Amino acid sequence: MSIDHVELAAATPEASSRVLELLSQMTLDEKLAQLVGFWVDQGDEVVAPMAGEMASSARYEDATVHGLGHLTRVYGTRPVEPAERASWLWSEQRRLQTETRLGIPALVHEECLTGLAAWKAATFPTPLAWGAAFDPQLVERMGHAIGRSMRELGVHQGLAPVLDVIRDPRWGRVDECIAEDPYVVGTIGTAYVRGLQGAGVHATLKHFVGYSASQSGRNHAPVHVGRREIEDVFLPPFEMALRSGGVRSVMNSYAEIDGIPVAATADYLTGILHDRWGFDGVVVSDYFSVAFLETMHAVAADKGHAAHLALEAGIDVELPSGDAYLAPLAERVRDGRTPERLVDRAVLRVLSQKEQLGLLDATFDSPPASIDLDDTEHRAIARELAEKSIVLLSNDSTLPLGAPAKIALIGPNADSAEALMGCYSFANHVLAHHPGVPLGFEIPTVAEELRARYPDARIDRHEGCAVEGDDRSGIAAAVESARSSDVAIVVVGDRAGLFGRGTVGEGNDVESLELPGIQRELVESVIAVGTPVVMVVLSGRPYAIGWALDGGGAAAAVVQSFFPGEEGGSALVEILAGDAHPSGHLPVSLPRSAGAQPYSYLHPLLGGPNDVTSSDSTPVRAFGFGMGYTTFDRTDLRVDGDVPTDGVIRASVLVRNTGKRAGSDLVQIYGHDVVASVTRPVAQLLGYVRVDLEPGEQARVVFDVPSARLGFTNRDFVRVVEPGDVELWVGSSCAHKQTTASVRLTGGDYLFGSDAPAVTTATITHDRS
Repeated sequence: MSIDHVELAAATPEASSRVLELLSQMTLDEKLAQLVGFWVDQGDEVVAPMAGEMASSARYEDATVHGLGHLTRVYGTRPVEPAERASWLWSEQRRLQTETRLGIPALVHEECLTGLAAWKAATFPTPLAWGAAFDPQLVERMGHAIGRSMRELGVHQGLAPVLDVIRDPRWGRVDECIAEDPYVVGTIGTAYVRGLQGAGVHATLKHFVGYSASQSGRNHAPVHVGRREIEDVFLPPFEMALRSGGVRSVMNSYAEIDGIPVAATADYLTGILHDRWGFDGVVVSDYFSVAFLETMHAVAADKGHAAHLALEAGIDVELPSGDAYLAPLAERVRDGRTPERLVDRAVLRVLSQKEQLGLLDATFDSPPASIDLDDTEHRAIARELAEKSIVLLSNDSTLPLGAPAKIALIGPNADSAEALMGCYSFANHVLAHHPGVPLGFEIPTVAEELRARYPDARIDRHEGCAVEGDDRSGIAAAVESARSSDVAIVVVGDRAGLFGRGTVGEGNDVESLELPGIQRELVESVIAVGTPVVMVVLSGRPYAIGWALDGGGAAAAVVQSFFPGEEGGSALVEILAGDAHPSGHLPVSLPRSAGAQPYSYLHPLLGGPNDVTSSDSTPVRAFGFGMGYTTFDRTDLRVDGDVPTDGVIRASVLVRNTGKRAGSDLVQIYGHDVVASVTRPVAQLLGYVRVDLEPGEQARVVFDVPSARLGFTNRDFVRVVEPGDVELWVGSSCAHKQTTASVRLTGGDYLFGSDAPAVTTATITHDRS
């Protein structure tokens, strides 16, 4: 082994002797071929930022002469019959094995945020709905089901989950995110990673780091956050998924933080990921982000320079194609401007990943003759997750509906399958460019499910208005229908899409948080009739709908559903009819207005309302809020004495179902560090657990909260838990202190950083006497 390879082995300890030997045989062209993807089916469809402008003119046969690192979205770019495409993929992998000198198969990656983004595959609720369900175990089951489908199709890596912490609901990609709380993002995102990777598919964390803090909620906009906010808000979910979830891949953020693009920042991509956290996986570029260092950030003079900056920072693989890492980078390496050891470092990581996935020994003899990508397990998980994610925001007892004789069903989303799915669903991401092609799976709408649930009722359907636009011609008929009905169900909200196609999704950022188009006018016109109105919001972001929740012109009930997926119509009707109990809770604050953004419930004292400003940022419904058809009493919060700063706070609370129906309560424990060396949030979620209770039943919930859950980055930028008093409470949201207690952390400052992320556990003891 050469001196260079000895150094590389030390710098890349995950590399086996086999991988090191393989590297020693490779030419520069063969090395670079392993560091790029090829988008075989890339056409005119806009399914990635600036995809048209960045389209490669390279021929696939020429691009694979020296091998290939990744095949990009072979199932997820156009509607292709899965089994037929699998047959092509198996033959192509055999060709790479037999017709390239080293015979290394390609790694296949796909999008899988709401299920595998392929034709006929199951479409699950969007990540914001995962957050609303507050059920990591269920998300893990979903991740495993998605991974099983991917593995059967010969897919090795999924570009999910998104671990960006929500800071501004104006940002179009909110529907891809889980929550505004980093602990919720971390626990649920890690569960998804475990599920996907448990099925044999590598997960990819997105988007590392700070992407969601973009200026004014604009996509690709600069990020202005301090180092402490990066450390305490944006990094923890990634650290948890890496240290506790064992994730194998990370994708860089498009963002520039304080003027430096993340894609060219070794402090993040190498210093934090590899050196501090011990990550031994692969960093892949977000699509075209290497070339963007030249075209959108202007920190690189040309593509070769961009390749050098990204490779040096720690991006191992350029996706979706080799715009910068092939010819431009080869020229720089050959003339000595870029050290070949940087290439070798990345190649070792890529080959190690392929070895871990079994690709170096894989055979491709028997592609699946048929495959069901939406089987009964998929649908059962989709149904349960959709049901648990639906949030009841208000109710004057109109819900559950009972047995109305006539229902006015109004609104642009009442009979739309697309309105049930998020931006990264195959239907909204890809099929929107292929009109006339069927969805390929069953996704009944709210209207279809309502007719099936109430076969004897007269259901009068009126759109009223479109999601977008200002055509008011349908409002009058909708109003008249409501006037003669027992109840009006008005289904409004978003239509997910990309880059100006739709109202929410990647590139669909907004300046206002009013419902799109004239939907508010439609709802208010129907409410004015006097018939009880149930407003159902199908959306990818929270909207400023305080006018429908409180006051004289409020709706009788408001239900929020964040793109609930293929079983969402069924789940919604079950909730409306009372066949299921609403148990979702807000994973993001329901905003008062766009002008109050960015907002987070994790604000310090000065971030909330006070007497020195006339502007009130208080949301109309707080983080963690959610109603049901029964009531819960949370009492007797107890803490077992003082706790050392490196210890565990044991807190217990009694939860009782005080209503007449069975239900599920989300038990939330919050804390507040009373005095600290830097300002701390007025409320911080320390732990959560769902508890199912029959009427009159109670349970004692015991939380074991590591003191490190109260840790933060101090003035010296050291992660510590400081001694002092901590207020604790349990309630129905971050703003509701139903039962309180206090604890004193004792001892000196506890320094942590190399430990596994602190996770609160809960034990539930039911009392059925």
